[in-house]
Amino acid sequence: MAPDSPSRLPPRQQLVGLGKWPVVGENASASRPGPWTVSLAGLVAPARQFTLDELSARVDFDDVLDIHCVTRWSKYDVRFRGVRLRSLLAETTVDPTARFISFVARSDRRHSTSLPLGDIESLEPVVALEADGAPLDTQHGGPVRLIVPGRYFYKSVKWLETIELLAEDRLGYWEANAGYHNHADPWLEERFVSPSFSKREAQERLASRDFRDCELLGFDGRQRDLREMKADHSRLRDADFRGANLRGASFAQANLSGARFATCDLRQAVFREADCEGADFSAADLRGADFTGASLFGASFFSDEESRGANEPSRTIRLGPDFPFSDHQLAMLTDQQVLRLNQVPLESLDAD
Repeated sequence: MAPDSPSRLPPRQQLVGLGKWPVVGENASASRPGPWTVSLAGLVAPARQFTLDELSARVDFDDVLDIHCVTRWSKYDVRFRGVRLRSLLAETTVDPTARFISFVARSDRRHSTSLPLGDIESLEPVVALEADGAPLDTQHGGPVRLIVPGRYFYKSVKWLETIELLAEDRLGYWEANAGYHNHADPWLEERFVSPSFSKREAQERLASRDFRDCELLGFDGRQRDLREMKADHSRLRDADFRGANLRGASFAQANLSGARFATCDLRQAVFREADCEGADFSAADLRGADFTGASLFGASFFSDEESRGANEPSRTIRLGPDFPFSDHQLAMLTDQQVLRLNQVPLESLDAD
């Protein structure tokens, strides 16, 4: 729990079911010859390189931590075992000009993130080798990954290969390419940076209802009439469409991570192969909506009150005659969300 936080669960997060640990992002590290090592480089002297055996011999952390993914799922009490980052830094001399640390993965796209050097003591990052008593598997970042308690999990880089001390910050992959917040505090909901568009651009898009192939981070479409809106291949992360009329809209292959569709009219809307991770569809009309191939990790279809069983019939989602979600998609959701979805009556498209 964050200092002074009234709740262990950060805002708008949902607990995954027991035994679930969703895989988000890349599934495997890049293939390279030779043994795995973790390098300590940049503004340090001397530079160091640690084999996995050398890291295992230095293990000084064995404790449970909570995971909070930016796509709105959380997992409590994962036992990680590894080496505290500050212990590795203590084996070399950090140059006084160093102010940031970059963490680089052994991945095809050189996935990375960064932290201010001054935050290391309070955050206590861990170079982890094990999770829940077993070596980290590949899809969850094994054989070695960074764990940063108190931050969204994209700060906990998989397949850690390089730790580099820097004088100036170097934005990580998600921060530089997807607008993810560089600080990433879950209790402050620091998921994304400020909107990435001008007021004029937003107005032009609204007038044409054509959002195809555009990037409008944090777009505000609340209560608007956007019927038949075209948003295929768009990047509308953290967009707010609450209460909008989006009947017949198309979001095929769009990035809608963290978007809010609560109380929307989404009848016959298309979400084929869209990234709907962390999106909120509570109380939306989903009759005839097409979610084929969409990613739904962390998505929600009921408000927190409804998920606890409150009787709010006017706030319940509506589903058409054909249940829109596959078993694979249901496995991405929390157990409570699945239970409630299976209780929603199926209606005709023409029902009032």
